[in-house]
Amino acid sequence: MSLKRLRQFARGLIMKYHVPADVPDEMVDDYIDNMDAATCGTGRMNLFACDQKIEHLNDDFYDGGKKIPLSSNNPSHLFEVGARAHEEGTIGVLAGQLGLISAYGRDYPDTPYLVKMNSKSHQVGVSQRDPVSMAMWDIDDIFALKANGINVVGIGYTIYLGSEFEHDMLTEAATLIRQAHENGLIVVTWIYPRGKAVSDEKCPQLISGAAGVALCIGADFTKVNYPREFEGMSQPESLGIAVEAAGRCGIICSGGGSLPAEEFLQRLHDQINISGAKGAATGRNIHQKTTEEAVRMCAACHAIICDDATVEQALKIFTEQ
Repeated sequence: MSLKRLRQFARGLIMKYHVPADVPDEMVDDYIDNMDAATCGTGRMNLFACDQKIEHLNDDFYDGGKKIPLSSNNPSHLFEVGARAHEEGTIGVLAGQLGLISAYGRDYPDTPYLVKMNSKSHQVGVSQRDPVSMAMWDIDDIFALKANGINVVGIGYTIYLGSEFEHDMLTEAATLIRQAHENGLIVVTWIYPRGKAVSDEKCPQLISGAAGVALCIGADFTKVNYPREFEGMSQPESLGIAVEAAGRCGIICSGGGSLPAEEFLQRLHDQINISGAKGAATGRNIHQKTTEEAVRMCAACHAIICDDATVEQALKIFTEQ
């Protein structure tokens, strides 16, 4: 065995994570460092989803104070929550568009960021046109941000599987994934069956298929919607099929709309412990709260995702003042 092979073998024995083969040898340490940051050193991701300013416009941030605190309307709320949770070691990444991160990143440069490369609003419905969302930035823009001291550890990309434009999105995502890996960055895809050809977006078979697609284009993690029950299985068991279909691409499940804390934490616990998911992407169930509550919810999610806490233990973390 050559000296080079011996070194590769030795490194493989002590490597914390599976490193994709499109990550060059000289970038493996960077990739592992970024994976460590994104998963708090656990391989499981507590992703704080802050990309809804485009995706959902202002619907998720303001309702006149009825259910959403008025402070949530100010985008700085997202970054204050993210920074405080990062200081406490309870979030992996804050995910948002490059412009959003650029606007606040110098104030919070140490928070690990995942830059969403594409986005679209919900204004144009499927009945009007199949969904399509193309990249607004390229990999050079990411490195310009990093050069200015912003802690970008990865990129994200949304794909609408079943759209007539899926090939365009798949091709662009695959290219960006390769470029990210070549530079030691991690990648999370958001992949949703959606379009005129899709009759049931929560179909377990379609969501499992989408999970496999994410693996095939090289994503490290992929966010999927929580599938409905399937052929006598519970909802967490249905998600477990997608987890298996994704192979070495970790499934992180959508947090969805705001739920009562105990119900949300129970669902998260089921996704991690029954489904085998590798984390969660949570937006509204964190940021539609006061800053103090949101930081505590980050900690509660982290406890379940990364520390194998029970629902009761996580709920205590959230409710303690």
